[in-house]
Amino acid sequence: MGYSYYYSLSFPAFVVVVVALYLLFTNSGEAFDVGRFLEETSPFVWGGLGIGLCIGLSVLGAAWGIFLTGPSILGGGVRAPRISTKNLISIIFCEVVAIYGVIMGIVYSAKLQSVPEAQLYTRENFYTSYALFFGGLTVGLCNLFCGLCVGIAGSSAALADAADPGLFVKVLVIEVFGSVLGLFGLIVGLLMIGNANEFAAGTPASTPLARALTSVYVH
Repeated sequence: MGYSYYYSLSFPAFVVVVVALYLLFTNSGEAFDVGRFLEETSPFVWGGLGIGLCIGLSVLGAAWGIFLTGPSILGGGVRAPRISTKNLISIIFCEVVAIYGVIMGIVYSAKLQSVPEAQLYTRENFYTSYALFFGGLTVGLCNLFCGLCVGIAGSSAALADAADPGLFVKVLVIEVFGSVLGLFGLIVGLLMIGNANEFAAGTPASTPLARALTSVYVH
């Protein structure tokens, strides 16, 4: 793996330890509260992050796949110009990965509705925001690895076709199955928000009991 792998893991761990020790020795240990962070963060932040990750990671996967496939098609086309046209299907497969992310981003954005801040922090809105965040993260990661898979398979298909035309269809089948992985991520993303409603204004927490039921941190 090399020392760079261990350095990449040790630096975040070092930062976490330094921050934890700082909070401990300054009598601010209660500030390191995950539950408080989750409940004080606006649901719009979680929803927006989910949509951004969904589209961003999907586009990154598509770009990475094209980055891997394109040079192989161009390089193999120098030796065998006949492969240049039919191997463009690999580029299309990579681009479909980004389309998956854009479609899910549009579906997710329909859940975000304008709600006054005083009526925003409800259980239903938190559920929707978390579903959007983790659904978008799931779809984005699936499309990222799908684009990587399609890019490597498409690169191999172009080189194999340049060497032997009979191998193109066989490698293309592998590429098709690799592109289906992004569709699986899209389906899982739809399932994760299946029970999530649109953001809606809740009853203002005017009494101490109502505020306690909503959150002990949001006032």
